Amino acid sequence: MTSRPGSLDSPRFPRSSRYHPDWVRSNVSGGAHSLWLTEWLSEVVDLRPGLRVLDLGCGRGASSVFLHREFGVQVWSTDLWFSVDDRAQRIRDAGVEDGVFPIHADARALPFARDFFDVVVSVDSYVYYGTDDLYLGYLARLVKPGGQIGIVGAGVVQETPVDPPPHLRHWWEPSLACLHSPQWWRRHWSRSGIVDVERADAMDEGWRLWLQWQRAVAPDNEPEIQALEADRGRYLGYVRAVARRRHDVELDEPITSVPVVYQRQPLLVDDSPTAQRPVAPVPTPEEKA
Repeated sequence: MTSRPGSLDSPRFPRSSRYHPDWVRSNVSGGAHSLWLTEWLSEVVDLRPGLRVLDLGCGRGASSVFLHREFGVQVWSTDLWFSVDDRAQRIRDAGVEDGVFPIHADARALPFARDFFDVVVSVDSYVYYGTDDLYLGYLARLVKPGGQIGIVGAGVVQETPVDPPPHLRHWWEPSLACLHSPQWWRRHWSRSGIVDVERADAMDEGWRLWLQWQRAVAPDNEPEIQALEADRGRYLGYVRAVARRRHDVELDEPITSVPVVYQRQPLLVDDSPTAQRPVAPVPTPEEKA
């Protein structure tokens, strides 16, 4: 599946292999090859010219450029952590400013209208906010009924035990608890009643591509490289999930504030305008002494 050490070539992803490795490296914004993951996700998501796509948590925007160039979709390239001005320049340099629109926004405060998008994708980002039981309900409002939500990124092929496996302990940290298996994502989304889950699976031999990526862009990252070499796909890999918003479910607007009208009330039972409040006696000079 992989080629020479340090290479970003992969016959598994012919579309991605057309992009110059220096351009790919210059757009690194996470721990995975975003074009490989985007291409893998595109195999199970309906992408047609003119569709409106939200690329949520897009980093420096490589996935957004790829989606527009390869499939002709309009992309709202949205991220919180990376500069929107930098992303805008990258989009202009790629010659896709007519179809890729850079947005700076928090995934929990998105500035888009209800039912605006045909598709939402999230590449190696969704685990940072989407494990919240209520988040899918918030996000699904932005997709038209019948539209798709697709996520892809680092995960586990089976759920890890409460204590990480011994061969991963040198690398594991508490934040990695956000990594989940395809089965977990299927249940997590299905139990919401909002979507029909169409796909939840792990990439065949995905750990090898994860290892290839790390060796190519972060060869000094020995803890992660050693973890992947020791694990050999027992837990670590790439995971994707795709669901379609149901037509028969009406989604509530998110609660952003609770309107209240304040009216002053007595604090205590006997604290009313007609109640006689006890007056503390004034101490005599002898008592003060």
